[in-house]
Amino acid sequence: MTILVTGATANIGRKVVDHLLALGATDVRALTTDPARAALPAGVQVAQGYLRRPESLPAAFAGVERMYLAPAPDSVGEVLALAWEAGVRHIVDLSGEPESWWGTVSTAVEGCGAEWTHLWPADFMENTLMWAPQIRATGEVREPRPEAASAPIAMDDIAAVAATALLGDGHAGKAYSLAGPEILSRAELVRQLGAALGRELGFRRSSRAETIAALAPDMGETATWYVDNVLAGYDLQPQGLPVTSVRDITGRPGTGFGDWAVRNAERFR
Repeated sequence: MTILVTGATANIGRKVVDHLLALGATDVRALTTDPARAALPAGVQVAQGYLRRPESLPAAFAGVERMYLAPAPDSVGEVLALAWEAGVRHIVDLSGEPESWWGTVSTAVEGCGAEWTHLWPADFMENTLMWAPQIRATGEVREPRPEAASAPIAMDDIAAVAATALLGDGHAGKAYSLAGPEILSRAELVRQLGAALGRELGFRRSSRAETIAALAPDMGETATWYVDNVLAGYDLQPQGLPVTSVRDITGRPGTGFGDWAVRNAERFR
C-alpha cells in the first residue's frame, strides 16, 4: 500500500513521514517542490509536485492508495479529482470544521468519492513562536486577554494522529477534533516559556493597537487579522475541549506545553 504525504517538507507533513516510518510503513511517497533539497529519510520515495499546481501531480498520484492532504483550499477541487482518478481511496486531511477558515478542504474531501478522515486541530503550540521577537527584545508578551485559555497541540502530535489514521482501521468517516492535554491561559503559556528559558517573563495586558504593533515584526500584515479574528475570540469552555484526543487515537499521551517549551527553548532566545 503506497501512502502519499503532501507538503512533505512542511512543518506537519515532514513529521507525518517520520511517524509513518516509525509505525512500520514501507511504501511512503513524499511530495515536495524541490526533491534535491528535501533531505527525506532513506527508503522514502520522493515525488516532485505542488498542491497549488495540480498539473504537476499526476505522476505523484500514480499507484497511491492513501494520502495525507495538507490544506490548499484554492486548488483542492482539482487536486482531489486527480487523486480519485489515479485510484486514491482514503484521504486524511488537515482542515477544519465546515464553517471555519479551512472548512472548504473538509467539504471538498467528503465530496470527492474517497473515504476520508478529517483532522481538526486547535491552536498549535508552535504558534507561540510569534512571541519570540518581543520576548527577545523586551522579556514580556503583550496581548489583550491574559486569562483567555485554550488547549494548544504540538504539531508532532497532529502528525502522529495522521499516521495512525493512514495505517489503521476504523478511522474512515471520522472527524477528529484535536487538542493538547492541558487547558492553559495565555499568561500560563508565557510563564511556562519563562521556566523553560530559566527567566521570568512578563505578560502585559495591551490594547488592540499595542498588540498589533508587538506582533507585526513577526507576522507583518497578518497581525491585524490575527488580533481581530483569533485573540478576540478566545473563550474558555473546558468541557468542550478534546484534551484526551491524542491519547485516545494514538495510544500515547499528548505533549505537554512545558515539555514542548523545553525542547524549543532555543527558538525563543
